[in-house]
Amino acid sequence: MRLRGLIALAAAAAFVLVPAGAPAVSANPQLLATVGPGFTIRLTHPDGSAVTKVDPGIYDIVVRDLASEHNFHLSGLGVNEVTDVEAIVNVTWTVTFKDARYTFVCDPHSSSMRGSFVSGTPPATTPTAPAAKKLLLTVGPTAAITLRNAAGKMLHGLKAGSYTIVVRDRSKAHNAHLVGKGVNRKSGLAATGTLTWKVKLSAGTLRFFSDRSPKTVEGSIKVS
Repeated sequence: MRLRGLIALAAAAAFVLVPAGAPAVSANPQLLATVGPGFTIRLTHPDGSAVTKVDPGIYDIVVRDLASEHNFHLSGLGVNEVTDVEAIVNVTWTVTFKDARYTFVCDPHSSSMRGSFVSGTPPATTPTAPAAKKLLLTVGPTAAITLRNAAGKMLHGLKAGSYTIVVRDRSKAHNAHLVGKGVNRKSGLAATGTLTWKVKLSAGTLRFFSDRSPKTVEGSIKVS
């Protein structure tokens, strides 16, 4: 009888020490990512202060993409998350930051809309490949196709090398077809949306056109 009484007492104590409804595991720390509605891009702590350094670990990135001409692209060691350029969305990414440097950027306006921060203590020397230059290829919504730089300005020529081309297909009647030396990429004729092509341009003529109207909805540029 004495033994049963001791067991009952221990069970009651355990019930008091671990009350019902106690929280299980604490949530991941949050960072807030915002792009738009103007030409602004930010990554902040919940108190509004800019993110410049964080501890390595798992984070929830709460993203508010407020503009159809911008996107939010977060990248670095083990992380590569991006929203579509034309989408206006609220989304949450769960990422793991390591001892490294990370960047966030609007791909179509990468020269002016960008930022970076460090996690932990990055290696003293981190080899990085040269960043590919970005171009914007747009077809539609009218019968027109253009190739511009990341800032949206017309091009008068290109240097040979690696490029990231953000393709904005806004027409169900036309598509975007890019042809040059070693390059032949195209979007679907009936499809609309945003694509990203990584290409290596060589010297020669680079043509861009709609397969439905290749003689009227077209353009070209010299690569030297």
